[in-house]
Amino acid sequence: MIIIIGAGLSGLLTAYRLKQEGIPFKILEARTRIGGRINTVSKTNDTPLEMGATWFGDHHKHLLSILEELEMEYFEQFMKGTVFFQPFSTSPAESIQIPTQPPSYRISGGTSNLINTLYKKLDEKDVLLNQSVSKIQFKDRSVKVFTEKEVFEGDKVILALPPKLWAKNIHFEPKLPQDLMDVALQTHTWMEDSIKIGLTYNQAFWEEKNLSGTLFSNTGPITEFYDHCNHARNKYALCGFINSAYKQLDAATRKAKVIEQVKNVFGEQAEDFLDYEECVWSREEHTFTASNNDLFPHQNNGNSIFGKDYMDGRLLISSSEAASEFPGYMDGAVLIANTIVRKIITAKKA
Repeated sequence: MIIIIGAGLSGLLTAYRLKQEGIPFKILEARTRIGGRINTVSKTNDTPLEMGATWFGDHHKHLLSILEELEMEYFEQFMKGTVFFQPFSTSPAESIQIPTQPPSYRISGGTSNLINTLYKKLDEKDVLLNQSVSKIQFKDRSVKVFTEKEVFEGDKVILALPPKLWAKNIHFEPKLPQDLMDVALQTHTWMEDSIKIGLTYNQAFWEEKNLSGTLFSNTGPITEFYDHCNHARNKYALCGFINSAYKQLDAATRKAKVIEQVKNVFGEQAEDFLDYEECVWSREEHTFTASNNDLFPHQNNGNSIFGKDYMDGRLLISSSEAASEFPGYMDGAVLIANTIVRKIITAKKA
């Protein structure tokens, strides 16, 4: 049996591929939900808001391939109309022309639709939530994985969670190579510094004003903001990022500053929202763990050390950060899952 730690995109896709091959597995997930850094929340009128991974492009071939395989639809990010840029806190937002760029896409029904589609391909008994792994023990030809609740035994274990998390939170017996641990502790976890916010509305008032809903700002709190209506454009929202420094404020103060900025940019109607939602990812214990020193974005993502086999092939390293292409993104998560399963199949045939 293969034990997969983490029920994010890479973990669930790995499980789906293993099931296709008839290889038994268990997924152990520390959270009370699946998806990891993919988290679509449903608000008033079932309007979806993306609190995690959202956009992808034509260059993300691995993600596009799995969407095609699962017969899932996606749609182009709405960008029609005026785009605003706020260069200084002392000046109002100004309309700008942005260079023609390749389109970005979103998954129909929300990014979590991909997660839920994969989950439905699995047996519920094989995906266990609230299973926080504390120790992994390698003995002879087996692997024992210890959680707060029970012990699982298998042939191999796959670490489908960010390297810094397993390096800091899981005790390995025997110890992993020091060079691997050093790199893992110096690997940036994508999204861990992000704060995402979303507002839902009863109409797309910005579109009616020929505004795209797009804002780029150097002043904050919002740094990027976009139209977030659904594929059918009958659920209305704006969604984006705010400066991570605002995590120091309490939630009410942070919200007030966001609303003030949105109203100043898009007009009084922006204050007439239905829902306000935010996710401060640095407060998600199963995403964020403090670094020993400052890391730059994507530091050590895709490092070749993660592609090696350890403990005589019984330990495999997954998660988006370990991917050789587009590490830290959904495309990387898909690639690494496919890569890991190919390794397992090859080893079985040897």
